[in-house]
Order: sequence, then C-alpha cells, then structure tokens
Amino acid sequence: MKQLVIISFLILTNILIGQNLVLNPSFEDFYDCPRAMSLFHRNVKNWTNPNSGTTDYFNSCSEKMGFENFNGYQKARTGKGYAGIYTYFKKNYREYVQGGLKSTLKRGRKYQVKFYVSLAENSRYALKELGIMMTSKKANFKANTNINAKHISKHHPTLKFRPIFNKDFYDNDKEWIEVSFTYTADGFENYFTIGNFNTNSDTDKSKARTTKYESFSYYYIDDISIESLEKEDIKKIDETIEEPIIKVNEVYTFKNVLFEFDKAELLEVSKKELNQLYKHLSENLNLSIEIYGHTDNVGLDKRNKELSEQRAKSVADYLISQGLNVSKIKSDGFGSSQPISDNETEEGRQKNRRVEFKLIE
Repeated sequence: MKQLVIISFLILTNILIGQNLVLNPSFEDFYDCPRAMSLFHRNVKNWTNPNSGTTDYFNSCSEKMGFENFNGYQKARTGKGYAGIYTYFKKNYREYVQGGLKSTLKRGRKYQVKFYVSLAENSRYALKELGIMMTSKKANFKANTNINAKHISKHHPTLKFRPIFNKDFYDNDKEWIEVSFTYTADGFENYFTIGNFNTNSDTDKSKARTTKYESFSYYYIDDISIESLEKEDIKKIDETIEEPIIKVNEVYTFKNVLFEFDKAELLEVSKKELNQLYKHLSENLNLSIEIYGHTDNVGLDKRNKELSEQRAKSVADYLISQGLNVSKIKSDGFGSSQPISDNETEEGRQKNRRVEFKLIE
C-alpha cells in the first residue's frame, strides 16, 4: 500500500527568483486623490487598516496630503504615493498598514521581507523596533490601540508575529531607511500588517527631539516587498511517483490541517491535504480511518476536550462530504491529555495542537 500517489510533480528550473508577492506594493493605485487626512483605508487599492486607527495616505496629486504635509516633507521613494502611520502616541494609539499577497506563502519556504521607512520631521521620538504580523485572513480589531500580536500569536495558529529590531534608532527624517529580514512561512499567510505592536511603556524610543508638537512618533512607509528566496516550481511533468509506505494501525499527524483560534472550521489551506487523503481512501476500499484531535493546555480542560472533538469531527465531515462512506470513519478528541511536547514554549504548544489519523484495514 502506497502513500498518496502524486500524478504530477514540479521540478526546479533556473528561472530568476524575486517576484514581489505584495499587491500594490508602492501605494500607487488608489480610488480618490487624498485631499484630507485618514484616507488610506479602502482608498488605496489592496490596502486596509487592521484596527480602527486612521492611517494616512500621501500622494503628489494632493496639495494638502502631498510630499509636503502636516508632519513634514518627504518625497516618495518611488512613484507618487506612500503611507503614514503613528507608531507611538498617547493612550497607546496606533496606526498600521495591512496589505494582501498575490498568493499564499508556501510552508517552509524562506522569503525576503523588505520595506522602507522615513521618520516624519515633526516626530518627537524615533523607535528601535517595528514589527510585522502575518495572518490567513484580514485582521479587524475594533480598538484604535496597539495590537498585542505577540500575545495573540501564542494562541492563534494562523497568526504569526515577527518583531524587527534595529541596532540604531530609525531616526532618519531626510532619507528612506531599508528594513529587511528573512521570514520562513508556515503556509497560511495571505495578509500582513506592519507597525508598532508594543504598548507605550514597552516601546524603545529615542531621547526626545526638539519639536513644538506632542509626544509622538510618525513614520512614512513605502515600497513593500515579500519575495521568495527559492527558485519557483514551474515545469510540470506527468508521471507517477511512489512515495513511502503508510503502515496500517500507525498514527500520523496532518501537516497542514489548520484552524482559526478557538474554532473548528477548516481553513482553505487544509483541503489540499485532505483531498489527497480522500483520493487514497477511495482507491483502497478495504481501509477505514480514525481521526484524533488534540490541543495544548492553554484554557479550561472542558473547553479543550470539546474543541479537539469538534476539530476531529470537522475533518471527518469534510472527508464524508467528498464521498467517503460514513461507516468508514470515526473521530474523537483528547483535549490536552496526550501532549507530544512540553507546553512551556510556543513551539511545544504548537506541536501539541494537532489532528492525527490512523488507517485501519
């Protein structure tokens, strides 16, 4: 008995890498020229606000919101437009830019993330740390304060936070500063958010600059890119590959069966792996399958048991919806009672949040 047989596979070619996956990366495409403040959300194509902050849009088409504006003067790094966000303000007020990707990032693949910032001249402070939050769906937080992405990511399998530290402060208010890092994808990333995710008390800021304005930090942002560091798979060859044997009565963990935090609805990324499993079962009618759900130990035991059962059932229901006979499948949930790693670290908790299956002959 073979594992899921793949009929078509992809091989690497020598095509140049570096396609930017960010939609409208330089904020050039918009609906209305910004004649006033706060006209970023849903006005700049493919960009939104992830919270109720009022991100600004600047474009040379406007006299008031052009290169000379209420917070200083800065030309666009390229083109005619750029965004502006408050990264430090009283009562933890925050603004962010949330963008979309042309395609979902591929699990395990490394990407170069890059964008450019320039400190607005009227800012009293410069920061040492910014951050990026990756999500499967558009974020929509109701408050206008900082998004605590570091905390949320500990309990949310499809939200990932990456702080970006700089040796010196991002304090250049004349030139654009490059911010870049390498990111390894989890395979759910469709959207990203950039800004300061810390509270005021946790924000590392420079000594106050001379300015007549309130205590704030404001950055212009332009030219955002997320590019694969690996060669793209482009050439398709039709032939059968036999993969390693899956043994009957052994437990296997799904690699890409994912859910939103505290929910049991399958994410779209899960269906490819489940479709392959269904194909295998439909070709081996002597097999039955059992599905097992597991959680980490965060939260109440009763809720964890309930959630693990719901997630296992969700997987079973999907396979049945594809055509699997209901008598061929069973599901159960074990909450946090069967960890495969410790729950003291996020890496360990992530391993414990899993769905498994076993084939029975």
